[in-house]
Amino acid sequence: QVETLKAKLLEQAQEISRLRSELGGTDAEKHRDLLAAENERLRQEMKACEGELRELQRQQQAPCRDCPHLQENAGLQEQLSQLQREAEETRAKLVELDLEVQQKTNRLAEVELRLKDSLAERAEEEERLSRRLRDSQETIASLKSQPQQIKYIIKTVEVESAKVKQALCETQSRNQYLQEQVGMQKQVLKEMEQQLQSSQKTEAQLRAQIMMYEAELERAHGQMLEEMQAMEEEKNHAIEEAFSRAQVEMKAVHENLAGVRTNLLTLQPALRTLTHDYNSLKRQVRDFPLLLQETLRSARAEISQAIEEVHSTNRELLRKYRRELQLRKKCHNELVRLKGNIRVFGRVRPITKEDGEGPEAANAVTFDADDDAVLYLLHKGKQVSFELDKVFPPQASQEEVGATNHTAGVRGRGSHLLLTLPCLPQVFQEVQALVTSCIDGYNVCIFAYGQTGAGKTYTMEGTAANPGINQRALQLLFSEVRGKAADWDYAITVSAAEIYNEALRDLLGKEPQEKLEIKLCPDGSGQLYVPGLTEFRVQSVEDINKVFEFGHIKRVTECTNLNEHSSRSHALLIVTVRGLDRSTGLRTTGKLNLVDLAGSERVGRSGAEGSRLREAQHINKSLSALGDVIYALRSRQGHVPFRNSKLTYLLQDSLSGDSKTLMMVQVSPAEKNTSETLCSLKFAERVRSVELGPVSRKAELGSWPSQEHLEVLKTVMGESPGSAAPPCRGHASPSPGQLSSRSASIRRKLQTSG
Repeated sequence: QVETLKAKLLEQAQEISRLRSELGGTDAEKHRDLLAAENERLRQEMKACEGELRELQRQQQAPCRDCPHLQENAGLQEQLSQLQREAEETRAKLVELDLEVQQKTNRLAEVELRLKDSLAERAEEEERLSRRLRDSQETIASLKSQPQQIKYIIKTVEVESAKVKQALCETQSRNQYLQEQVGMQKQVLKEMEQQLQSSQKTEAQLRAQIMMYEAELERAHGQMLEEMQAMEEEKNHAIEEAFSRAQVEMKAVHENLAGVRTNLLTLQPALRTLTHDYNSLKRQVRDFPLLLQETLRSARAEISQAIEEVHSTNRELLRKYRRELQLRKKCHNELVRLKGNIRVFGRVRPITKEDGEGPEAANAVTFDADDDAVLYLLHKGKQVSFELDKVFPPQASQEEVGATNHTAGVRGRGSHLLLTLPCLPQVFQEVQALVTSCIDGYNVCIFAYGQTGAGKTYTMEGTAANPGINQRALQLLFSEVRGKAADWDYAITVSAAEIYNEALRDLLGKEPQEKLEIKLCPDGSGQLYVPGLTEFRVQSVEDINKVFEFGHIKRVTECTNLNEHSSRSHALLIVTVRGLDRSTGLRTTGKLNLVDLAGSERVGRSGAEGSRLREAQHINKSLSALGDVIYALRSRQGHVPFRNSKLTYLLQDSLSGDSKTLMMVQVSPAEKNTSETLCSLKFAERVRSVELGPVSRKAELGSWPSQEHLEVLKTVMGESPGSAAPPCRGHASPSPGQLSSRSASIRRKLQTSG
């Protein structure tokens, strides 16, 4: 066993020696020295490259500034800068490799020290074991002669041998640990060798790059020298050319100088003349402000005189224009009367808070300052002009109106608006001539047309403080009747009806009502009447107010999105004036139809639903039928479709040529209502062009009335037959002479009245 242990220790010593030889620092140190020498050589090469680079830069700065190859030189400089940066990177990599080699050398030194310590300890342990082995052998040899002691010694050796075995095991385990450490160090050494090989490859690549850069620098240097030589030649050539050109130019300058000297000699007299002229002009310039002021004063006087003459001419032309305009309108009105045209008046309500704010509430209607029959509508960016017989703006001065403007909240269609409109007296002054012709036996029709909320009911009915056409017409009739009471007896009866959902309703009748129909008069006159329609005889304004109040209660109005109190029917006020001339027996019958049409509306905007929708459909249908009638009359068709609607059938007498007819078209100026306003004004122009023909007077001349006949007339007029006849200016029955004079007077009246 001891021999075996010695053999194992010897093998371990040999292995340790081999490891020491393998892990020796000789090769690593040689490699490090080689790397250091290579690094130093690279540094020397880099310094040489930098010197050549500085020399190239100095040579580049030497050529002429006007060299055409500066751009290429700049490129070469950029390449040199790139080479410098790459050289710096190479130096940095070499420094890193030096540091890495130094670190690996230090690690190898540490491993070597640890191995030396381990080997020293193992050598001491081997020496100790050897001494013990020798001592044991000597003891065995000395005790061979002593058998008794040999057994004891053998036991002792066996005990000590067990201890040696234990120490040997410990040594083996430690040896195994050291072998593992040696393996690890081999692995580290292998990695370091690989890194060293990689560094060598990198170094070879860097050397190749440096050689390539040196070749590139050499090529660039040669190219630069060639370019500098070419530039030098070009510079010399350019200098020679410039010198030759300068000589030619100098020669030309000398020649020009000689010519200038000759010209100076010839220009001296001209210079003296110019000096004299300059002094003269200087004096004129000094005197010019005075001359300019004088000229300006005379020019201002002439301009002022011319402007005054133009103003005078313009005033005269304006006066003549207005006079001709009035004359034209007068002639036009007379022509309209002779032809029987429907007269059309337009009325524009003001913008109100109900129209809202913003662009939709902007005013889209303007008026002509010189012609009160023309208005302009701005629709979709285009201005459209319309000419009517008369246009009433939203506001009017007191001189135009002839009375004070009124501001009133109107109840009725458009009644929710707080309107500031032209006074109704101004409107009524334009229509009162038509109203008074009713007393003379003519049929008259006035109807208001327009979209809902445009103020039709306000124009026709008005308010208690500012009544409309209806009440003013009856007041005017009473005034005219009172003025003719000396010679005439008049009876004024009033009927009121409405057309609701194509059904004719009596607004003054009692409930329940019978169905009313429109029929021809049985007297063969061809006129229409409504059997069963209630008539009230009125004799005062109080009677009128009662009739209107009773009719307002029954008229159908509802609230829509466009109007708080929108009339849902066409209202018709029929005023019949029957007259009797007591002196001649002449009987006249005039009829005044005052129509307030329901407003046209778009169902989408009004928000009509259910019964409101059905009402709107009937209203639009009847207004469409009215448009068809107007178109047929305008185009002079043989058949006029009056019977397509109750409205047109009821207005047949007024639209068939035996009536003086006036249409009041009501429009809204708000931008959001321009489509409806455009339709209303176009319809008004079409109506204005309709010719109904001359109007006939309803008058009959009977025989001289006897006392019995007068009683019958009084019965017709509503007086009791038994009442006494009113005295005729205090005279008794006429004598024959008086009869002849009265007959002549009657003939003259008939001739003058037509």
